[in-house]
Amino acid sequence: MGGYYIRVEPDVNIYVENLNPGGGKQILFLHGWPASHRLFEYQFEQLPNMGYRCIGMDIRGFGNSDKPWRGYDYDRLADDVRFVVETLQLQNFTLGGHSMGGAIAIRYMARHKGYGVSKLALFAAAAPSFTKRPDFPYGLAKEDVNKLILDTYNDRPNMLQKFGDMFFFQYVTGPFSDWFFQLGMQAAGWSTAATAVSLRDENLFSDLGEICVPTLILHGIHDKICPFPLAEAQKKRN
Repeated sequence: MGGYYIRVEPDVNIYVENLNPGGGKQILFLHGWPASHRLFEYQFEQLPNMGYRCIGMDIRGFGNSDKPWRGYDYDRLADDVRFVVETLQLQNFTLGGHSMGGAIAIRYMARHKGYGVSKLALFAAAAPSFTKRPDFPYGLAKEDVNKLILDTYNDRPNMLQKFGDMFFFQYVTGPFSDWFFQLGMQAAGWSTAATAVSLRDENLFSDLGEICVPTLILHGIHDKICPFPLAEAQKKRN
């Protein structure tokens, strides 16, 4: 597995892992909050055997990527993806995003007209809105996201531990829980908080209508973070 950095701004470098670069089919993975590309470890162990080239990028502020003070709105995060796509000269690839990564993937499709993408895959995407709104009664309450942000600033390790307890529906071993916890700890606290603000405040209602490629929607019916009705809303608007 080869890892390297791609410069997306003069002072910001994004970390990318490129597994099986000779694979004929390409998937670019965007991880969710508050993890890193390592969230897809188990997919990376199987898909190359099926002929896939797997590209995992760490969103700015997370994993091995640089952790600037700014740039955590969906537009900038989608622009980072565009830099990676152009640098790697990706064409006819599948763009896959989990949770917040799914939201960024949708914004990429709208903002960059799906540049290079032939298929889209949304894994429990935080869309069209991560939080409840007057005209959208699904998602987390804004007060709950505010608490995540406050807890990030006050006691991030404890916040991540509790978030991990919500993340998994079925029992996971202690070591596996610790592994997920360490993915979150690798991020910067300010990045974790800033992207939570974007999750709370941004929406993708109009972006969904801009998707013009075949789209796979995968979503757990027991999801407590991005509830299943979000998937139904994605299907309805896509």
